[in-house]
Amino acid sequence: MTVAPSRVFAPGLLDGSVCLVSGAGTGIGRETALELARLGARVVGCGRRVEPLEETRELIAEAGGAAAVRSTDIRDERAVEELIDWTLERHGRLDVLVNNAGGQFLAPSESISAKGFRTVVELNLVGTWNMIHSAATKAFIPQNAGKVLSVTLSPHGGVPGVVHSSAARAGVENMTRTLSVEWARFGIRLCAVAPGQIGTDAFLGNYPEIVVDGVAETIPLGRLGRPEEVAWLLAYLASPAGDFFSGAVLTMDGARDNWFGAWPPTGLGG
Repeated sequence: MTVAPSRVFAPGLLDGSVCLVSGAGTGIGRETALELARLGARVVGCGRRVEPLEETRELIAEAGGAAAVRSTDIRDERAVEELIDWTLERHGRLDVLVNNAGGQFLAPSESISAKGFRTVVELNLVGTWNMIHSAATKAFIPQNAGKVLSVTLSPHGGVPGVVHSSAARAGVENMTRTLSVEWARFGIRLCAVAPGQIGTDAFLGNYPEIVVDGVAETIPLGRLGRPEEVAWLLAYLASPAGDFFSGAVLTMDGARDNWFGAWPPTGLGG
C-alpha cells in the first residue's frame, strides 16, 4: 500500500512543518499521520506498541514521506520529556502536536473500580497534559508558536458505559479552553476535535456486536464516521487555514450530539 496524494488539500500545504502524533499506530492516529505526511510534514509518531508504529512509518516511507516513530507511554512524564527532546534533536523544532492517544473500556459505572477509573483518567487526561506541557515548555514557548490539537469524544452530554473516559475528555476540553487564553501570549493555539462513533478497527473489533450494529441508528446521518474524515479536520486545523482557531471544540459526529430519537417519529409522517 502506498500513500496517495491528499484527496482534499493542496500539495505541499505543510511543507517544512514538524508534527507529532500520539497513538499513531492505528485508527485515527495512523490516518492523521498519513495525511500530514501527504501534505509534506515531517511526522513523528508515538504509541505504546512498536509494531503498529513501524507499519505507519513504512506506509509513509513507501510514498517518499518523512516519518520517525518512538515507543512512549504518555502517562510517564519522563518518557514524554525524552520524546520531545528526541523530536527536537532530530528536527530542531516542533510545530503541531496531535494528542490522539487514549482509550477506555465499556462497563457499567457501578462496576468500575478505583484502579480502572484512575487508569483511564491517567491515560486520557494526565497523559494529554504531559504531552501538552512538555511540548509547550520545550518547544512552543521558546519558538513563540505552536499548535495543540487534542482528540476527545462526542456526545458531550455524557456517554453511558464510559464514565471514566467521558470525565477525562471533558477535562481535556476545559484544559484546551483554559490554555488557549493563558498561552495566547506565546503564540500557542489549542483546539479539540470531538469525534462521535468512528469506524476504527478498535471500535469495530473490541465493542459488543449489539453496540456496533446499532450505533448507526442513533446517528442522524445514518452511518459511522471514517477515520480519514477526522484526519482531514485535524490537517485543516494544522494548516494555515486553522491559524485563527483557538479555544474551540469542534464536534464531528454526524449530528449525534443533537440526537433525541428517530426523526420523524413513527406515525408523524413527513
